[in-house]
Amino acid sequence: MGFKKILIAILLVVLVKPLSAGDDFCGIRNYAFQSGEQISFTVFYNVIGLYVNAGAATFTVNSGKLNNTPVYHLVGVGNSNRSYDWIFKVRDKYESYIDTAKLQPLKFIRNVEEGGYKINENVAFNRTANTATSEKGTVKVPNCVQDVLSAIYYARNIDFEKYKPEDRIPFTMFLGNEVYNLYIKYLGKETIKTRFGKFNAIKFKPLLVKGTLFEGGEKMTVWVSDDANHVPLRIESPIVVGSVKVDMMGYKNLRYPFSSMVSKK
Repeated sequence: MGFKKILIAILLVVLVKPLSAGDDFCGIRNYAFQSGEQISFTVFYNVIGLYVNAGAATFTVNSGKLNNTPVYHLVGVGNSNRSYDWIFKVRDKYESYIDTAKLQPLKFIRNVEEGGYKINENVAFNRTANTATSEKGTVKVPNCVQDVLSAIYYARNIDFEKYKPEDRIPFTMFLGNEVYNLYIKYLGKETIKTRFGKFNAIKFKPLLVKGTLFEGGEKMTVWVSDDANHVPLRIESPIVVGSVKVDMMGYKNLRYPFSSMVSKK
């Protein structure tokens, strides 16, 4: 299922003139989500022109403290359906602790099992020294670097009204003891129909890192709700064999009314 790349996508979010990652990925306050929020997704796989239900993902937000610092505890869980485990088994869990003031990650935990491939990673970020320390050692990281899960929630707070179609926002991400320079290309607005309902949406393409399942480049497309919540609604992408579609199928405790929803299916 490549849940890592789906996470990078349920993510991302915008300028034609080059920016440093710090210009728009530093200092944003949280106006989009709240503690108690939960969003669920269904992953559909298409190989012969027919989409089948292949897995599910859930994202939750809770408040807490880490070393006496107020944080949001973010959790993303993804599983393939057991009937498809023989093809490609996925049991993934990602956690991120981000400070509530600047939405910067302080701790990141990754426990993934994808097709027999397992990774356990525990990263501590030192925001003063700009370092990330894991089982593999300590790495110098750029100011305002994000992890794969924190970037999703950070990007939900970007003000899309400031940008034009084809504009890009670059940012840096730390994953697997490496720093990736990525960006999001804003594509504008449109109305879409999903398995859940009809929505007014914001559309963009994230730059992906080439992996075993997803091709690199701008081949993935993401839609988020055109309201103050900026909830991910749909993700579409070709993969090595066939394609995947991820639809939002449920939500709880959104911070604002779901005003982008035109009608429910």
